[in-house]
Amino acid sequence: MVSDKRVLVTGGAGFIGSHLCERLLADKHDVLCIDNYFTGSKSNVAQLMQNPHFELMRHDVTFPLYIETDEIYNLACPASPVHYQFDPVQTTKTSVHGAINMLGLAKRVRAKIFQASTSEVYGDPKVHPQVETYWGHCNPIGPRACYDEGKRCAETLFFDYRRQHNLSIKVARIFNTYGPRMHPNDGRVVSNFIVQALRNDPVTIYGDGEQTRSFCYVDDLVEAFIRIMNTEDDFTGPVNIGNPNEFTIRELADTVIELIGSKSEIISKPLPADDPVQRQPDITIAREKLDWEPTIQLKEGLTKTIAYFDERLSEN
Repeated sequence: MVSDKRVLVTGGAGFIGSHLCERLLADKHDVLCIDNYFTGSKSNVAQLMQNPHFELMRHDVTFPLYIETDEIYNLACPASPVHYQFDPVQTTKTSVHGAINMLGLAKRVRAKIFQASTSEVYGDPKVHPQVETYWGHCNPIGPRACYDEGKRCAETLFFDYRRQHNLSIKVARIFNTYGPRMHPNDGRVVSNFIVQALRNDPVTIYGDGEQTRSFCYVDDLVEAFIRIMNTEDDFTGPVNIGNPNEFTIRELADTVIELIGSKSEIISKPLPADDPVQRQPDITIAREKLDWEPTIQLKEGLTKTIAYFDERLSEN
């Protein structure tokens, strides 16, 4: 097998990163996965270790990396409030210093570079659904700002490197994503509900549960990443990637309980600070430029994710 490209994936041992590494190897590329294992895990990529085209390295993107590569997918950063608020200064450093270091590497080797940005750049949006031209409504000094503003600054850096150094950049804004290999204690709504329901514990919603989210299955997300990276240099994004089907948090809780056949009851707790009321992507650009839209709908994706967590919990 002749490998096509050398591809670097930062945060490659994480939930989304591990699925991306798997897909890149299936597409016949050499893959260097780097991770500092703050939220990622070697177990997420254990099944790839026997592949001679896969390499795993412990590295923190806040420090420079000197390698040769053709493409870079920059996914490194804790993405759930539980993890990114644990050490908020480090979270900002990961987004900002990490972007600077990876952009510097891309500039040196003239690699194409992809930034995993987030729908959190829109903050608590005043525009619904969210379009890429919307500048957002963020609290720059709140408890979520380390993540929101870190990702916003990373986007700034990517576009300044494009303007100043003519770098080939791609920026994706990721909306809620779920699937196997999610961290069971990451505090995200899908993993929370599944773990609670599998244990027949109370399923916890915050506020009245009428806030909405859109849930994209990880395989659909990775497909979009590949399509973005394969676009012509004049397409930079940002482009929203997510499932535009909108559900209330209470609907999600009811669906998870139903699919599991759980005895869990739903309980309510106060809404956290700066928690967005609505989150739904406008994916017009993704449809037009990438010929992409999600194919795996919520019940199918949840069934696969529940099976993963059921197996993982039974091992403990």
